[in-house]
Amino acid sequence: MAIDLRPEQQRVIDLAVRSGAYRNPGEVLDQAFEIIREQLQLEDWMVEQREVVAAHIETGFAQAERGELMDGDAAVEMLRQRRAGQLKP
Repeated sequence: MAIDLRPEQQRVIDLAVRSGAYRNPGEVLDQAFEIIREQLQLEDWMVEQREVVAAHIETGFAQAERGELMDGDAAVEMLRQRRAGQLKP
């Protein structure tokens, strides 16, 4: 299959290969396709989770209106702990 690239696209591929991060143009394209695939999966997840996320946002606004707020540093620490728990085997 032949693909016609715009000069800017070819320049980006050439720079990526010259940087040493990729052995050939195919590896550059493989990485680009992987990034696109991940973005599409994230978009799919966001569409699937839209109602759940909207409910969380609504709950958060209601809590804020009642004055049930959390200190920013405490919120960041809570998120770090949650993330650490998710990363454990």
